[in-house]
Amino acid sequence: MGRIAAPHGVRGAMKVKPQSADASSLIAYGEWWLRAHASVAAWTAYAVQAVREQSGMLVVELSGVNSREQAAALRGADVGVPRAQVPPLAEDEHYQADLIGVTVVNREGRALGVVIEFVESGAHPILRVRGAAGIERLIPWVAQYIDRVDAHAGRIDVDWPADY
Repeated sequence: MGRIAAPHGVRGAMKVKPQSADASSLIAYGEWWLRAHASVAAWTAYAVQAVREQSGMLVVELSGVNSREQAAALRGADVGVPRAQVPPLAEDEHYQADLIGVTVVNREGRALGVVIEFVESGAHPILRVRGAAGIERLIPWVAQYIDRVDAHAGRIDVDWPADY
């Protein structure tokens, strides 16, 4: 639901870049789970002591993080909450996290790769897809290009050329 961006101040507060449509959605949770970025390490729970919005970011104070050095060590960590605590979705909605690793296929039936992340662009999210030989594609997450999403089958159908 977010990523630790940087320390904030000298007492252990951190700036968090929300990765959801509603930047304030993390504010409602009293406990956040952090995982070192790009790590297979386990998630660790932290009680939220204080959190506020500031210029599109969140500034948070977590239990046990009491210095700038401790906050800096968490830079790049993923922020999440347990699935049981997030609200249920409508039939045509998806959590972005559920689509990471899903195969993207174009209208010609050619697999373009798998979703590795969603990039926020301001106007709309952008699907970052990594294909064979490390080729990456950026596909706007808008109805014009996204034909169908079947998270259960692990597939997203898109109107996107293989050579673009």
